[in-house]
Amino acid sequence: MRICRFAAAPNGGPRVGYWLDERHLADLSALGAARLDEFLESATARRGLPELAARAPRCALAECTLLAPVELQEVWAAGLTHPLARTARMVESPASALAHNLIYEAERPKIFFKSLAEKVVGTEDAVGVRSDSKWNVPEPELALVLDSKGQIVGHAVANDMGSRDIEGENVLYSPQAKIYHRSCAIGPWVLLGASTEEIRAQRVGIAIHRLGVTIYSRSVALAETTRAYEDLVTFLYRCQRFPHGALLLTGTGIVAPESVNLLPGDRVEIEVTGIGTLRNSVVAV
Repeated sequence: MRICRFAAAPNGGPRVGYWLDERHLADLSALGAARLDEFLESATARRGLPELAARAPRCALAECTLLAPVELQEVWAAGLTHPLARTARMVESPASALAHNLIYEAERPKIFFKSLAEKVVGTEDAVGVRSDSKWNVPEPELALVLDSKGQIVGHAVANDMGSRDIEGENVLYSPQAKIYHRSCAIGPWVLLGASTEEIRAQRVGIAIHRLGVTIYSRSVALAETTRAYEDLVTFLYRCQRFPHGALLLTGTGIVAPESVNLLPGDRVEIEVTGIGTLRNSVVAV
């Protein structure tokens, strides 16, 4: 099952949709459906989605604008959850290599705040590259969709944008490198009902296109992630309250080389097999 937020007109307000097939959505809002996060919070509501969708009017997907599937949730992210990320951080900043290496040996993972819901970019919208950075990269990741109790209720595709030269200059600059306008994209929808084992059997991949040419592409298995998803969630919810739930990006195993620097006008496609493809243009911010 896939659930989404969408607008049926260019200036229309957000509606709740249920993915029927490659061409159609069921408009759950036409039956009085409330916010997306309320479906994510209620197991009863989630189980009733197929029956509700069967009674809802259809919308042509081509005539809808998919919005980021985030309503009132905060978005957080985990870092250094893949061996390749460890190597990349040492190249990026030898001075902070010790701090990064300690994370891999520690029980406590690296978890940081990424975005408020209203700042998250959806599919076919634009992600941003910092105008004061010379090395901007996308980070393709799996997003865990969590309810208020910390249960994993869904999964989505995410792009955790970052400025590697700023972060490499000083590890204390990490918030500026990772948290800025248009630095977080999530979409195109939330996949419900998949187990952790099913998700970890998938792959995450990225393709960067410039002037019609693919300048970089790669994919890795989600099974290579070194941290258990449930452990990341446990640490996120320690001493925290998320009354509307949260989204947690689980870290990347794809770190583009120094020769790859996103530029305005580029297009980024991130796919998690079994979930979908997140597509974004690039603008300067």
